[in-house]
Amino acid sequence: MTDDALTAEMTAWRRHLHAHPETAFEEVETARFVADRLREFGLDPHLGLAKTGVVATLKRGSSNRAIGLRADIDALDIPEANTFGHASKTPGKMHACGHDGHTAMLLGAAKRLTTEGGFDGTVHFIFQPAEENEGGGRAMVEDGLFDAFPMDAVYGMHNWPALPLGTVAVAPGPMMASFDVFEIVLSGRGTHAAMPHLGDDVLLAAGQLITALQSISSRTVDPLDAVVVSVTQMHGGDTWNVLPAAATLRGTVRAFSSAVQDTVEATMRRIAEGIAAAHGATATLRYERRYPATINDPKEAAFCAGVLEGLFGADNLDTAPRPVMGAEDFAFLLAKKPGAYVWLGAGRPEGSPPLHNPAYDFNDAALPRGADYWVRLTRAALPER
Repeated sequence: MTDDALTAEMTAWRRHLHAHPETAFEEVETARFVADRLREFGLDPHLGLAKTGVVATLKRGSSNRAIGLRADIDALDIPEANTFGHASKTPGKMHACGHDGHTAMLLGAAKRLTTEGGFDGTVHFIFQPAEENEGGGRAMVEDGLFDAFPMDAVYGMHNWPALPLGTVAVAPGPMMASFDVFEIVLSGRGTHAAMPHLGDDVLLAAGQLITALQSISSRTVDPLDAVVVSVTQMHGGDTWNVLPAAATLRGTVRAFSSAVQDTVEATMRRIAEGIAAAHGATATLRYERRYPATINDPKEAAFCAGVLEGLFGADNLDTAPRPVMGAEDFAFLLAKKPGAYVWLGAGRPEGSPPLHNPAYDFNDAALPRGADYWVRLTRAALPER
């Protein structure tokens, strides 16, 4: 088990990272900090995968089996509301999702496994940049992660403030949703607001389109398939007395299957073009599939559940958590290799701000629990002969 000395060390690492947040593909100092710690453990880290990614490899024994353990390292563009000593020193940026804690836990596990061993095979420690919005997981895969560091399975973990400290969750199948974005541009003839009959009211069309898009989830997709279609932006017009020639809607779609994504995209195009045509305007849809759904391999999810049960106890393990509509780019790694993604309870008794909240701070009491999981999982996946 992780001792008090290493827990204190992980806490210091985590708070240093929290105070110096860096966002997607800009994690230069974060990567340097991680690499320096890995070198102190006697490892030879590889830098530059996906620009600011870090990977280190540890081999023990003679087994050819290899696994990967992944932590994300990036922060968010959120001004921090906290005022404690390790609050962000970078205006407008903070670790509001706990990636500072994820990094510290994987570093702690790397230190323990380097000094203690207890496994037979190869473990790759993967410190991934740009999880938030920019698809660092995809970039690592495209840059050859699995070619340069062959592995049989890959594993991920995320702190979960909604779960009490000391509890964990994992399930086969979907854990988190896909992340798609869309932009619809409605174009027509602008005109004086006092003479609407001389133009095409794209704002009226946009308003009707916002409402009509909600019929996708209620009338087009199978009611047993979860989907969320949210319009989050509307832009159009510059003054009081002009009906503009263009209006733009933007938003996001979340689902758990590519078939639902296909249905949503096709239906959204049909609805947008139909409503635009009804108002004498045209519609152009740009639909981007940013992240696929995070889907746990059933066999690997069961394996991780066994590791978690042995560490936390059956009463503290949820093997049927409800998947959430948030997205996670660890999905790109799971699309290439079998593996599983687990949630580590990090809630405080007095309550915890949610992820992506300006008052959020990773619960340091979760650090030894996360490191213990990585060590226990490694030894179970790569047992000594």
